[in-house]
Amino acid sequence: MGFIAFLKTQFIVHLLIGFVFVVSGLIINFIQLCTLVLWPINKQFYRRVNCRLAYSLWSQLVMLLEWWSGTECTLFSDEATVNTFGKEHVIIILNHNFEIDFLCGWTMTERFGVLGSSKVLAKRELLYVPLIGWTWYFLEIVFCKRKWEEDRDTVIEGLKRLADYPEYMWFLLYCEGTRFTETKHRISMEVAESKGLPKLKYHLLPRTKGFTTAVQCLRGTVSAVYDVTLNFRGNKNPSLLGILYGKKYEADMCVRRFPLEDIPQDEKEAANWLHKLYQEKDALQEMYNQEGVFPGQQFKPRRRPWTLLNFLFWATVLLSPLFTFGFGVFASGSPLLILAFLGLVGAASFGVRRLIGVTEIEKGSSYGNQEFKKKE
Repeated sequence: MGFIAFLKTQFIVHLLIGFVFVVSGLIINFIQLCTLVLWPINKQFYRRVNCRLAYSLWSQLVMLLEWWSGTECTLFSDEATVNTFGKEHVIIILNHNFEIDFLCGWTMTERFGVLGSSKVLAKRELLYVPLIGWTWYFLEIVFCKRKWEEDRDTVIEGLKRLADYPEYMWFLLYCEGTRFTETKHRISMEVAESKGLPKLKYHLLPRTKGFTTAVQCLRGTVSAVYDVTLNFRGNKNPSLLGILYGKKYEADMCVRRFPLEDIPQDEKEAANWLHKLYQEKDALQEMYNQEGVFPGQQFKPRRRPWTLLNFLFWATVLLSPLFTFGFGVFASGSPLLILAFLGLVGAASFGVRRLIGVTEIEKGSSYGNQEFKKKE
């Protein structure tokens, strides 16, 4: 094991990375709070500023994937589709099977210049998670309780507010509503059988309300839907902790572009279109499991240096005073100060571990275990 590989496995290094992310995130959140005064003066300027502030935080996680772990992301698509990336507003449909599927998506948004302006239809619980939810609040992310009767007005209002967004945005939808587990899949397929819908092998039954509402509200703004089917070579099931330990993965993403005008305007027909799409996604996953590749031409967009430079900037700004302070505490010889400092380190470690826990499958929500049994 080389020295760099050894460093990547050390807890103290992980703690320092977490410290940089958390403290820089709190600073960014405070700056975002201050930018609220811009909203009534110049809404579009407020949005552009917050896109860049969000980029400064999220790109640190992308840096871990691209530069720290060296994970490779390969696109399977066609040249015409790839040429549209970063040049139009789109809705993204991504399968929700892996702990780091969102991070692979962020990597693509970064390489095509839309990381800061990327959006998602997110569960409302995330709004209260420090850094993640707070940053999303200032980015006008659409939050939902995943109970359509309560969400309808909130989701429609949030989507319509994005109609004049000044930066190209990729709006992510996890149409399955929750991350795939065997238990949720079994229940989901029971629902499919009861509704006379074709069963899926690798996906949960898509929940259509969010998709049909997004398509209706964003017509005239969004140009297309990108269907993205993600898998990892070698049947790997990567985690954020694995990325933090420097494990390298190979992600393959099959991307298909559907012009929005090809998607039916009628809600029921649009829902049927989505169900058909998921049958195709299932077939793509079956092909990948058998042949090890998705169909289409392979593209490997170059990683950009900005994520690394941004992290190095924050590390320089934040770690220099931390080291100076820590040296001063131990040099003082005061047991009280030393214990307080170690307690602060322990609290920081706990906080970082809780943030990582948000992505872990076994600690995911129970949504889907019972919700699939209810009428959509």
